Amino acid sequence: MDGISSLILLLLFLWSLFLQRLAHIELTAPVAFVLLGLLLSEGIGVLDLAPSPGAVRTLAEVTLAWVLFTDAARLSFRVLRPELGLYVRLLLLGLPMCIGLGTLLAVGLLPGVSGWAALYVAAALAPTDAALGATMMVNPVVPGRIRRLLNVESGLNDGIATPFVVLALAGVSMAGSTSDAHTPGSALVELAIGLVYGTVLGLIAGWGLRFALRKGWATEDVAGTGVLALALLSYTSAIAIGGNGFVAAFVAGLAFGSTHGAPHLVLLFIEQSASLFSVLVWLLFGAVLVPAAFDHLTWQAALYAVLSLTVVRMVPVALSLAGSGLDRKTVLFVGWFGPRGLASVIFGLLAVEELAPPAWRSIVPVVVCTVLLSVVAHGITSAPLAQRYGRASAVTSAPPAPPAGPAGPAGPAGPAENDLPIRGMGAGTIGGHRRGRRDGHA
Repeated sequence: MDGISSLILLLLFLWSLFLQRLAHIELTAPVAFVLLGLLLSEGIGVLDLAPSPGAVRTLAEVTLAWVLFTDAARLSFRVLRPELGLYVRLLLLGLPMCIGLGTLLAVGLLPGVSGWAALYVAAALAPTDAALGATMMVNPVVPGRIRRLLNVESGLNDGIATPFVVLALAGVSMAGSTSDAHTPGSALVELAIGLVYGTVLGLIAGWGLRFALRKGWATEDVAGTGVLALALLSYTSAIAIGGNGFVAAFVAGLAFGSTHGAPHLVLLFIEQSASLFSVLVWLLFGAVLVPAAFDHLTWQAALYAVLSLTVVRMVPVALSLAGSGLDRKTVLFVGWFGPRGLASVIFGLLAVEELAPPAWRSIVPVVVCTVLLSVVAHGITSAPLAQRYGRASAVTSAPPAPPAGPAGPAGPAGPAENDLPIRGMGAGTIGGHRRGRRDGHA
């Protein structure tokens, strides 16, 4: 095991050295580390990586809590306010419709799947991951408003979908157990406690850090470590008082970010730290989930994966954006670029660790198949569709040339100054792609 650990660490280091070179062939971190996981997997790869269930569960839980806090904390509501209506439409209308439609499709298509299991499949596949469309997300020909819309959606929808996943897993677990220890009712209580506790903790911590920095009691060099600890504290302490740690981490991040308590460099530090755990999750996806899932893959699961990336995603997006003022090509573009990624992978790992094999074998293969299909389909189409949509948008929405004046002609529009960074690996890059500056922290 020490040899495998050394190999993984070596590959992480080599990846950091060749990020920009690998970007030219569109080899992103998810693709690279899924392939590495397959090479290390038990029974498939040339090596034998069989991590203990406890190690898998711990890594998945810590990474999800970290990502939920970081994604929420890096948002600036002041900057998002001009397009708030679009974000509300996608997150509070489109996302619930996506979960509802996905649940109905799972009940009708997947054999032997209960209502709770169908809800788990739909909720686990509802969050999007902008990092899988990194080529599109950093392409300046795509209007900054649309890139920002997709980025904000992917940063918040995993936190909103988490309660549905928690409830569904509790329901599936209850159906296969004679114990009443963890039921949907108790899960609701945990969610409520996590919501209240996370809000209070995030507000107090954000105000405290802001005050300490202003007084000179703290420095940005050390504050990053403190915020990193806060992200994990919001998860562990919520569990200790009987709350849901994932919800607590997400709302703590929202509350913390709303106080503008952390400078850009502080949040960048915890984002880079979370990125390391994220690529390890992709490795476990290839080493643990993919082999287990393909042993139980059915044509129904493959068909659901195709429909999940198309109909289940695009129809709710179109309905939620109706009357928003966005044209048809923009709605189709937003609907297609809903890749499934890290959050869905972690939800799959949690299901494998929490449920008995008969329970997860009918649902986890659907999640795995959908994520793999998304990695390929969105990776292939990211660059060409971005170029095509960008050119079409420039033709149909180009403003008239400004009259000549003392200031001179306007220069070409570049990337939005307040674009949010996409979750990825490495400072200033996303899987080898350059990224923009953080909202509200110019």
